[in-house]
Amino acid sequence: MPGESGCGGGGGGGIGGGGMAAAATGAVRQAKQKRKSHSLSIRRTNSTEQERGGFLQRDLHLDTQESKLPTALRSNLLDLFGQIEREFENLYIENIELRREVDALNERLSGDGQAGDGADLAKGALKTKTSHSTSQLSQKLKTTYKASTSKIVSSFKATTSRAVCQLHREYAGHRDGIWDLSTSRTQPTVLGTASADHTAMLWSIETGRCLLKYLGHQGSVNSIKFHPTEQMALTASGDQTAHVWRFLVQLPAPQPVAEVPPPCEDEADFSDKDDGGEAEADGPPAAAAAASECPTVRAAVTALRSHQGVVIAADWLAGGRQAVTASWDRAANLYDVETSELVHSLTGHDRELTHCCTHPSQRLVVTSSRDTTFRLWDFRDPSIHSVNVFQGHTDTVTSAVFTLGDNVVSGSDDRTVKVWDLKNMRSPMATIRTDSAVNRISVSASQRIIALPHDNRQVRLFDTSGVRLARLPRSNRQGHRRMVCCTAWCEDNASCNLFTCGFDRQALGWNINIPALLQEK
Repeated sequence: MPGESGCGGGGGGGIGGGGMAAAATGAVRQAKQKRKSHSLSIRRTNSTEQERGGFLQRDLHLDTQESKLPTALRSNLLDLFGQIEREFENLYIENIELRREVDALNERLSGDGQAGDGADLAKGALKTKTSHSTSQLSQKLKTTYKASTSKIVSSFKATTSRAVCQLHREYAGHRDGIWDLSTSRTQPTVLGTASADHTAMLWSIETGRCLLKYLGHQGSVNSIKFHPTEQMALTASGDQTAHVWRFLVQLPAPQPVAEVPPPCEDEADFSDKDDGGEAEADGPPAAAAAASECPTVRAAVTALRSHQGVVIAADWLAGGRQAVTASWDRAANLYDVETSELVHSLTGHDRELTHCCTHPSQRLVVTSSRDTTFRLWDFRDPSIHSVNVFQGHTDTVTSAVFTLGDNVVSGSDDRTVKVWDLKNMRSPMATIRTDSAVNRISVSASQRIIALPHDNRQVRLFDTSGVRLARLPRSNRQGHRRMVCCTAWCEDNASCNLFTCGFDRQALGWNINIPALLQEK
């Protein structure tokens, strides 16, 4: 009996174990049946395809006379297309099986009260589903981020471009690109432009009319600067000279300003597209005709000659009795304007100079060069002429200018702008990184705002701490259509306080609402 009871107990245990084994066996049998039905469906598909291939072969024999392809080539093509179709049908069958499994998992998760998320469904066997769901989630996050970012950018454009930076006037009349521009320091205040068409022009800021044209140079006019106290202009040219010439202008009666429509939020931005043709870049014919009829000056009061290469820039030293020039012959020269005599030759740069600038109140000069450096020349002590070299850029330094205080701001083709302290020039106070090469920059005297002209036709505004304030509107209705070469501030004019010029042969006057600009900051 103990043996029987033992057998019975063992039997009972056997019955329990047999039940689990039977369940496992059933599951295995069910899986085998699934695979078998799957393989049978594939076999049926293959057999069907073989039959279809036979039909195609028969059709091939029937249509041999109609097709111009060789029989062997056509047979090979039909065979390849048949294989492709079979592969797609196999994938389709596998997809159906996967969908059934996903539906079963969905029902099970719904019964457990869990969400049927794609990332939760793909645990265990469906690793491919996990990666697919993860990629979908990341794509959704990217789309959401882009949407929110675009809303921020649209909001920025709507407030800054319309309320803070508005196009005021266009100055068209040059027949080639405009390299440089500046405003006079004496009354009446006029705008001066220097162009590759061998001319310099003076413009009425309010009306946009050409007041005077200087025709004394035999080469491209590369820069223009006005005397601090007299109605004289200093121009540098590709004819290896710099000229000092006098002007006398009378402003015309002011005309109503044409309303320039602000860009719409959905208006296309053509910053990376060449949207202007040559006819469009020439400016309005009426403006060109008016510019050709304005008074001309052909003779210079003084010609500064001693360079052996293109004179790329020139500026007045504080006081207006001396002038400094920068040339492609790797030297900068200091002249006495009254006698035209060379006072100092500032040598040391290893490559061509690109720009020169003088301090507004002190006898300091900064020169820029393609050798990736800029140099500070000190003439405050007549007996000592010191020079400091600064290597803060990795490409051509296109310009370096003084601020009203003790700072120097340098711009470069390495797409950076750096702010330096004259008392400690070892490292920059701020570095501005941009997406395009920077040309001749300017800094407003009162608010210390830097205007950056770019090769990509944009103009951006930053403060001297490196914070971006705004970007000037640039669309198919307003803005430059070619590279922007130079910017110049004129804070004495209430309606038009920033000017820009470029290769599109026009200068533009902008109204920058500085209080609103700083408030947006």
